[in-house]
Amino acid sequence: METLEYTVRKVYSALKDTEDYISRRYNYIEPLLPDDIFFITSQELEDMFPDCTPKERELRIAKAKGAVFISQIGKVLASGEKHDGRAPDYDDWELNGDIIVYYPVLDIALELSSMGIRVDEESLKSQLKTAGCEDRAKLPFQKSLLDGELPYTVGGGIGQSRICMYYLRKAHIGEVHSSMCRNQSSKPLPKTESIYYKMHKTAALNLTKNQFNAAVLFYSDIMVSS
Repeated sequence: METLEYTVRKVYSALKDTEDYISRRYNYIEPLLPDDIFFITSQELEDMFPDCTPKERELRIAKAKGAVFISQIGKVLASGEKHDGRAPDYDDWELNGDIIVYYPVLDIALELSSMGIRVDEESLKSQLKTAGCEDRAKLPFQKSLLDGELPYTVGGGIGQSRICMYYLRKAHIGEVHSSMCRNQSSKPLPKTESIYYKMHKTAALNLTKNQFNAAVLFYSDIMVSS
């Protein structure tokens, strides 16, 4: 856990330094990130807000702390539910987590990075059994790891477009991320493929503000990655 927390703090420090630089570069941007990131396990978070869904818990803790690292994602909690899903042959479920910040522009908990210490022989064997995927142990990567042929690693992903949106205080990923339309002809996209059409249909479902904002991000990700 010490290695994980050290790595998280290094990543968060880079995020904080970048925000400080951007706030000096653009005078309309005020720093939002707190000096330190708050650490909490998914079980501690469930115990704190037992009547909330995982996403609601994320919003409440992010809003209270500004920036939070929720660890131990993937395993079953005391409620019998998982905070979120994780592949059994990827992160060690005891040594992983998400960096989440509160984003007041959209009033949401915004995940900026998912990361963790990768499985070793013992955690891989245990998690494959828990997930009912023990047959994967015969696959090349998993077998090499179980045979002790691979180094132990830590890794993760960073949402570059989301981070840019956060730093520049934009409400939509499309404001910071440009992409080529997959329709190479001069014809416009079909109405049903338009993000505005999807957002309109979502709004018609009478969702809460937070649910609607989350839907906007979801559909934005689909459109810019298509």
